[in-house]
Amino acid sequence: MNNSFPYSIPKLTKENYGHWCIRMKVLLGSQEAWDIVEKGYDEQENEGALNQNKKNTLQMNRKLDQHALSIIHMGLDEGMFVKVAFVTKAKEAWKILENNFKGVEKVKKVQLQTLRGEFEYLHMKESESVSDYFTRVSSVTNQMKQFGEKIEDAHVVEKILRSID
Repeated sequence: MNNSFPYSIPKLTKENYGHWCIRMKVLLGSQEAWDIVEKGYDEQENEGALNQNKKNTLQMNRKLDQHALSIIHMGLDEGMFVKVAFVTKAKEAWKILENNFKGVEKVKKVQLQTLRGEFEYLHMKESESVSDYFTRVSSVTNQMKQFGEKIEDAHVVEKILRSID
């Protein structure tokens, strides 16, 4: 576990949840802390009954969890921070943020459906250059990719070739 951050931690905004998640998963993974966020750990009620090996594991899990929670906190602005300020485990904080943005994900699905329709109905205008048409197609496909759509380059090329008269 590396305790120094030679790079900036991405900030969560209302618009960037999908990208923020990807960046945070990579960052937490690089700090060997993603598993604790994803899976959590079991807190022991009777720590005294544990053997030394299990005590060490529990202590390491607690430390890793707090490290992950602090990274998550650093990635939040004040408005987002208040939603998880009193949560004591990284997994809980992550779930709260995830649930907070599920509605946003539904909106993204609707937007993706709209973009799919737009992509299918794109046609090259008579007065349009191939370059301009390609730019329009690229713009729509890039937006689709931002919403998580997996679109093959071959599909885009086929679309362009079919549209050229």
